Amino acid sequence: MNRAIYPGSFDPVTNGHLDIIKRSAELFDELYVGVLNNTSKSPLFSVEERVNMLKEATAEIRNIKVVSFQGLLVDFVKEIDASVVVRGLRAITDFEYELQLAQTNHVLYPSVDTMFLTAKLEYSYLSSTIVREVASFGGDISKFVPDEVAKRMYEKYGIEDKNN
Repeated sequence: MNRAIYPGSFDPVTNGHLDIIKRSAELFDELYVGVLNNTSKSPLFSVEERVNMLKEATAEIRNIKVVSFQGLLVDFVKEIDASVVVRGLRAITDFEYELQLAQTNHVLYPSVDTMFLTAKLEYSYLSSTIVREVASFGGDISKFVPDEVAKRMYEKYGIEDKNN
């Protein structure tokens, strides 16, 4: 079986993330979407909330499993028996960082390869950080995230949903 993992924080999941997920799901028999539980960060959403939002947003894609993990990515790759790590790239600055991670992962676990997918132009500017900032000031994030995610973000910030 051809199995890959697309790891990330997904705090929150954006339309750019969903585009990479959909495109990756077409390339592999099984795609794990790994939600990192990074204890050194203070995310807006808990890992459980992020997993649930991703499950809702990807419900129509049959060959996806959304799970959380912590620790080294290569350890999780071994655990799920994946052979490829999928990473999205928006700009050249992403590539420099992602290349270092890919090379480190390959040194730690030579059986894993990293595949880079470039963001579609319409999502090349988009990041979870930008979405959180816009939402925190009550800005319209309807073009950046699925409606349910936008609703939950506004609730977190105590702001009335812009779509209602």
